[in-house]
Amino acid sequence: MIQPNKTQATAASVAQFISGVESERRRDEAATLLGLFGRVSGQDAVLWGSSIIGFGSTHYRYATGREGDTATIGFSPRTAKISIYTARNFREFPDLLERVGTHELAVGCLYIKKLEDIDLKVLEELLTRSYEVARIDYDARAENN
Repeated sequence: MIQPNKTQATAASVAQFISGVESERRRDEAATLLGLFGRVSGQDAVLWGSSIIGFGSTHYRYATGREGDTATIGFSPRTAKISIYTARNFREFPDLLERVGTHELAVGCLYIKKLEDIDLKVLEELLTRSYEVARIDYDARAENN
């Protein structure tokens, strides 16, 4: 049974969203992450909901029968922390989590206070592996197809 997610891809401008972020540091961090996520995914950024910048699209189906679409990887430059999202579980990559730097972790979300607290090369590897696994396991679709 397909139930729409609360957070859907929109046609809103990612650039306009980022320019509206209050903190200059967060705007700068968002610009850095735009490049990194774009490199990893090979996709254009799409605003999902009102505050998540997503790359790629993944269709998921749970054992309960619930299914839907979500960004394969994405981030949100929130006030307190940057939220980094994946369609996979970051805990699948413990070697990279140990090396990425200071963070907090939830199932599909990595929270970072500021980019200078982490190793961007390790984050890129973590996102690359997560993106590749999601494309295989969930048959992720490119946003531009």
